[in-house]
Amino acid sequence: MTTPQLFDNTKVAFSLKSDSELERAYFLFKMISHQPLVKIGTAATNFALKAHLPVEGLIRSTVFDHFCGGVNEEDCLPVIDKMFDKGVCAVLDFSVEGKENETHFDAAMEKTLKIIKFADEKDAMPIAVFKPTGFGRFHLYQKKGEGLEFTPEERQEWDRVVERFDKVCKYAKEKDVEVLIDGEESWMQDAADDLCEAMMAKYNTEKPIVYNTLQTYRWDRLDYLKQLHDRAKKNGFKIGVKIVRGAYMEKERDRAEDKGYTSPICVSKQATDDNFNQTLEYILNHLSDISLFIGTHNEESCYIAMRLMNKLGIKKDDNSVWFGQLYGMSDHISFNLAEQGYNVAKYVPFGPVKDVMPYLIRRAEENTSVAGQTSRELNLLKQEKARRRL
Repeated sequence: MTTPQLFDNTKVAFSLKSDSELERAYFLFKMISHQPLVKIGTAATNFALKAHLPVEGLIRSTVFDHFCGGVNEEDCLPVIDKMFDKGVCAVLDFSVEGKENETHFDAAMEKTLKIIKFADEKDAMPIAVFKPTGFGRFHLYQKKGEGLEFTPEERQEWDRVVERFDKVCKYAKEKDVEVLIDGEESWMQDAADDLCEAMMAKYNTEKPIVYNTLQTYRWDRLDYLKQLHDRAKKNGFKIGVKIVRGAYMEKERDRAEDKGYTSPICVSKQATDDNFNQTLEYILNHLSDISLFIGTHNEESCYIAMRLMNKLGIKKDDNSVWFGQLYGMSDHISFNLAEQGYNVAKYVPFGPVKDVMPYLIRRAEENTSVAGQTSRELNLLKQEKARRRL
């Protein structure tokens, strides 16, 4: 079985990075490791973009090119092809956030359909992805989830959201491309969960095509999965699940405190880790019913998954199990897993520089809150720089 030194192989991890790209990565993670710098940098970037200062070139050549594949699908092709040469697939993620009108929702749907078509033609892209709020207003999901009455206009609007989901999932099934639906804030997630389940019941009859996301920093997610599993067996459909730790922790805790309800977030980092790993174990033990995309930058969780797969006799390249990390992060996990023969995919964000900035800022802020991860990245980059000098 693989030794716990697997992820220390920096030669494999950074094989795609030129010396200058290695230096850039080191510089960026050094910056990200200082929380005050991230705050200042974020504010300055936002100001510069709003004031239409000519900073796009600078952003593009630093943070954007490190964490994003390009400004459009074609722009991402060199990145996709280079990674695939090393056995790592790409999940193109149109990362434009915060748009809230029907034109943008239709455009996001068309973009997702285009990515599915793109994925159908390229072995390097077996999976597509979209965000529920890319297809409809946040407030609508919230109202639906809370069981509140829609106005006639909202009812029509919601029908269009359902239509967008259905169009994308139907096309994904036709093209045999798996589609991941991202998880978002808990107070809109109930409606998104119901919609994902409806799509699974419709399109996951032979095998999982539609995947919902479980954010396991929420203590209720494993129970939710077990109930979903019961319904799936009863109604004859397969489940697709992406598991992640989660992306909205501060927001979740603040709102719970503000509104006086019990926080949906696990009480500690350890409780979150345990929840993630127990959910992982539950799914691997029920792989005939549930397919799994393991979205994690946590080395220990990857080792647990590998050990369980070995113990349960699950082949490394079984299409029911994928490992996933974000582009520009945790290359030591992605490329070393791929070299061992596991299914690995990188989420590759793309979109116009200005529109992708909210996503990039969120990533930078998340990274500063996971201190151990940033220092791990820095240490590995430092090791690789030293190895190349020798």
